Amino acid sequence: MGIGLSEQEAWERIRAAHTAIVTTLKADGWPVALPSWFVVDGSDIYLRTPARSKKVLRISRDPRASFLVESGKAWVELTAVQLSCRATILDHQLDREQTVRVAELSAAKYAGFSLPSEGLPAATAAHYGSGMATIRLKPVGPPVTWDNSRIRLATGR
Repeated sequence: MGIGLSEQEAWERIRAAHTAIVTTLKADGWPVALPSWFVVDGSDIYLRTPARSKKVLRISRDPRASFLVESGKAWVELTAVQLSCRATILDHQLDREQTVRVAELSAAKYAGFSLPSEGLPAATAAHYGSGMATIRLKPVGPPVTWDNSRIRLATGR
């Protein structure tokens, strides 16, 4: 019984997803899994996050990361794509063209979903106004996938 997605199907699911769960590793090796907005450019995945975030600190210490998108509510609808990745923090000076491209792709994908420009608490405005880092997730190996809708259930007849 094959419930896996082809690589093309996996990338279609990734591109169609709104939010991913990105896991990075703390200094003691324990994982931290957080929801993240992302964009895909070629075969790489990009995130934008405040430059002073702990996610940036964790990646600077250990570039191993996991990327997961999933969907479905009922068991027979569950589908997921997981990628093991090597994370890199782009240098805005050296990678200016790509950081601008990622910012534009992100703005287009998440138009209408971002933070309001006014009325934010001061601490939130300071956190998100401190400059953004661009993180590239480069997949290492093939995706791990499943789609429970491909399972042929016995009808009992």
